[in-house]
Amino acid sequence: MMTAIFATLLLAFLFGFTGPRWLAISFVLVCLGLSVGLFLYEIYSPDYGFRMPWLQVRLIVPAMGGVA
Repeated sequence: MMTAIFATLLLAFLFGFTGPRWLAISFVLVCLGLSVGLFLYEIYSPDYGFRMPWLQVRLIVPAMGGVA
């Protein structure tokens, strides 16, 4: 999937420099759509989603030893 994203981004760059501007903008939008789709797929994945080690948001409170 990342190959498709990078390929559309490369095509957007190439058409941005040499080809019609509307084609470059359309490839940028396709690249953005593929990126959002991949992100949502990975977040809502039943195997890996929401368990990313760099997004741990659990608050760990140390034991107070009886002090209230």
